[in-house]
Amino acid sequence: MPEFARAADGVELAFERHGEGPAIVLVHGFGSSRMQNWKSTGWYGGLAAAGFSLVAMDCRGHGDSGKPHDEKAYGHDRMAQDVVAVMQAAGLAQALILGYSMGGFIGLRLLAAHPERVVKLAIAGVGETYPQDRITSPQARALLADALLTQDKDSITDPRARMFRAFADQPGKDRLALAACMRAMSSHLPRESLSKLERPVLVVNGSEDETAGRPEPLAEAIAGARAVTIPGRDHMTAVGDKHTRQAVIDFFR
Repeated sequence: MPEFARAADGVELAFERHGEGPAIVLVHGFGSSRMQNWKSTGWYGGLAAAGFSLVAMDCRGHGDSGKPHDEKAYGHDRMAQDVVAVMQAAGLAQALILGYSMGGFIGLRLLAAHPERVVKLAIAGVGETYPQDRITSPQARALLADALLTQDKDSITDPRARMFRAFADQPGKDRLALAACMRAMSSHLPRESLSKLERPVLVVNGSEDETAGRPEPLAEAIAGARAVTIPGRDHMTAVGDKHTRQAVIDFFR
């Protein structure tokens, strides 16, 4: 059973703890959960075997956490504060942070606002398209949110929108909450802010990830950041690849 932290606005945030050793806080991607993003893909066991403990959270709108339907309840700055709330509930002043896709967006916001909370940051499923706001522009967010809400799934013609809708239709997911979360997604941090990030950063993506793009351009915008490419993996498959996990473990060590 998960534990719960309470966000500043009262939303309950589910998380669980496993293992012993240096703590890694895991922040999943959009439409996913701690169980789907991390446990089912082998991260729990892999990190524990490597000597780390983990705190895996469900972002608001996802998993076992509260699911507001008002888009004003979302946004990456607010969701970064949720990470702080979970860390406080878990007794962590600092931690290693790992974020996938949306979780990477949140991780960058957390590092910019609260560098004292972050030992190192690893982000995956985020890359050269991040500064382009390919998903977080108002037009892109509206397209995906509308796809999440429409009753006629056959009317969705955009391939990425169809992918997001299929993911959101999985059992136990709240499409109204996910649509609100999507509409409230924050735009990218400006290059000036990225260049001033004060902690080591790893950017890792699959070579076939058309959603995130290559990791190198984003890593180059962040002082001292590293980039790793996982051959033959796309946005949906890189998270479960053992080479992605090993790259993160090596970086955190």
